[in-house]
Amino acid sequence: MHQELVEREQSGANSICASLHVMLTVNAAWNVWNFRRPVVKALLEAGHRVTILAPEGERVEDLLAMGCRFVPLEMNVKGLNPLHDYRLMQRFKRIFRTEAPDVVLSYTIKNNLFGAMAARACGIPFIPNVTGLGTAFLSGGALQRLAEFLYRRAFRGLKTVFFQNTDDRNLFIVRQLVTAEQATILPGSGIDLEDFPAAPYPAGENETRFLLIARLLRDKGIHEYIDAARRLKVKGIPARFQLLGAADSENRTAISRETLAVWEAEGVVEYLGTTSDVRPHIAQAHCIVLPSYREGAPRTLIEAASMARPLIATDVPGCRSVVENGNNGYLCTAKSGESLAEVCQRFVDLPETAKRSMGQAARKKMVAEFDQAIVVDAYERAITGLTSTSSSLR
Repeated sequence: MHQELVEREQSGANSICASLHVMLTVNAAWNVWNFRRPVVKALLEAGHRVTILAPEGERVEDLLAMGCRFVPLEMNVKGLNPLHDYRLMQRFKRIFRTEAPDVVLSYTIKNNLFGAMAARACGIPFIPNVTGLGTAFLSGGALQRLAEFLYRRAFRGLKTVFFQNTDDRNLFIVRQLVTAEQATILPGSGIDLEDFPAAPYPAGENETRFLLIARLLRDKGIHEYIDAARRLKVKGIPARFQLLGAADSENRTAISRETLAVWEAEGVVEYLGTTSDVRPHIAQAHCIVLPSYREGAPRTLIEAASMARPLIATDVPGCRSVVENGNNGYLCTAKSGESLAEVCQRFVDLPETAKRSMGQAARKKMVAEFDQAIVVDAYERAITGLTSTSSSLR
C-alpha cells in the first residue's frame, strides 16, 4: 500500500502549482478529512502544495484524490512513553528536513508536542491547534506535571497557538503554558453551512427522539445517557433514546457490543451502528444529546445546531461554547444521569413551537459564530504572519 501511495502522491504533486508547501500533521488521516477539509481545500484552491503527515489509515485515498500529498508517519498515539516519544520527535525532524515545508499546521496532542519541538530544531514555522487536553493533562499528579512541562517547552516562542474553546485557552494561560498574545480562539473546525443546512423539524410524532452521536466511550457520557433513558422509561415519558457511533474501539473506556446488546434487550436504547453521513439521522431527531465529560469543540453539536436542532449537553468546556442554556438547548451536570434525565424531561414537556425556536436559535448561532470561513481566515492570517510569501487562501 505504501508504494502505491507514494506513486499516487508523486503524480499528484506535479499538477499543483504551489507558492507555499504547507504540511498538516495529525494522528489519523480521517481527522483531516472529517475536520480540516475546509482549510485543506482553501489551500489547494489558492495553489499551495499540501502534504498530509499522518499514520496510514482511512481517508488517505480521499485526501490524495483532493490533490494532497501523503507521507506516512509511524507513531503510537496512546500514552506518554519517553523512549517512543523521543523516537517520534526524531522521526518528525527527519521528515521535516526531507520535505522542507514552509509551514506546518498541527492537530492532536503528540503531533502538537513533538512536532513543535522538531520544527523548532529545523527552523520551520509551526502552528498547533489544541483540539483536546488528553488524559495525561487532566489526570493530576506526575503525569499532569509532565504534560505541562512538555506543553510549556513545545509552545515556547510560537507566534500562534489555536484553541477550540475559551476554557482551554484560559487554562493554558493561567498555568503559563502559553501567553495571552499567543493564544487564539477558533470556533472548532467551523461548519459548512451549506453542507449542513437547516432541516425541517420532525412533526406528528408521539415520541421525542433523542440522539447521541459519538464514539461509544465512557467519557462521552454513554452510561449517563442510558441512566437518563431508564429514568424516563420508568416514568412512562414518551421518548426514544438512540446511539450512533463506533463501538468496541481500542480505547480503554470503550463500550462493548455485548453491553450494547444488553441495553437494547432492556429496551432503553436503539443502537444505529455507524454511518458516513450523519445528516439523515440528525434530520430525524428532535434533539441531539452529548453528555461528555469534556470537549475541545464538539463536532456533533455543531453539525446538529447548523441543521437547526435543539441541543442537550453537559456544562463543561467545549459543550458550553456551543449550547446556550435555555436558548438553543439545555446544559446539565456532568457525570449525572439524574441531571440529564431532568433536562430531557423538561425538553419533552416543551410545546413544539418552543422546540422549533430552540432549533432556529441554534442555527442562528452557527451562522454568526461557527462558519468555516472564520477558521479559514484565521489560518490565512497566521500563515501570512509566518511566511514571506503571500498565503492568500482566496
